[in-house]
Amino acid sequence: MKSHGNMKELIYVHLNTAHQYTVSYGVEFHEFVRSLPRELNHLVLLKHGYNESEFNMHTRFEYVDSEDISKLLKEDIAEYGSFCWIDFEDTDGLNELDGQEIAELLYLGHSKDHLRRPFYSKLNNRFVYLSQDDEWFNKTYYRNTSDFYHMLGRAISLKLGHFRSERSFFGLKKGLPLPPIPKEIMASFTDKMKEGMVFSLSKAAQNRASVEIPVWVIGDFSNMDEMFEEYMTTYRSMPDGHLVFDKRTHEWSVYFNK
Repeated sequence: MKSHGNMKELIYVHLNTAHQYTVSYGVEFHEFVRSLPRELNHLVLLKHGYNESEFNMHTRFEYVDSEDISKLLKEDIAEYGSFCWIDFEDTDGLNELDGQEIAELLYLGHSKDHLRRPFYSKLNNRFVYLSQDDEWFNKTYYRNTSDFYHMLGRAISLKLGHFRSERSFFGLKKGLPLPPIPKEIMASFTDKMKEGMVFSLSKAAQNRASVEIPVWVIGDFSNMDEMFEEYMTTYRSMPDGHLVFDKRTHEWSVYFNK
């Protein structure tokens, strides 16, 4: 794995609608959790390095109660190496899992891939989160695709907040919050995300009226070194589109180049 400097400046997403997952680079666990439309339930930890989890005798998995997720958010998740989990609604459902379902969960954590569609009525899970060196490679399954669009729009605005603190964020008045990008706008990138695309925050351009974040379609990657090399070549060409923030109205829009 190569060092790519400040990963907060780049988000890569490849969307697989057939199997309801995304492969991404540049969004870490705490940003993911903060960007969801509602709070997470309890988490079954499939692969992790967390030392304060609880143990479920039936599945032999460790888990984190919803009220303790705030402690997990303070951890340096990238240091765990693999960090894989699935959310669940209550322990009664966890205790009802059969051997086949437990085996499927073991496979998810081991291979970062599914044997069958990984949404379980007994768990009523919304997500399956499978990462390696968190933020470097994240494969996330979404029961509802709208949760993905909501998360991504808010995560991008959070990352722009880092720029704001580091660079007086493009001349915006200090203390003025950045609105999340509406999920409907993020959904307009669906076809491009199916091909694999990047949002480049470091290449954002501004004038008095707006900030424009360029996007490029670069292809389907599971190796993030290869993805980054392709990005370093592609960003010299005309972007495939832009996310646009209007400084006056504080509203987001999108346009695509022909």
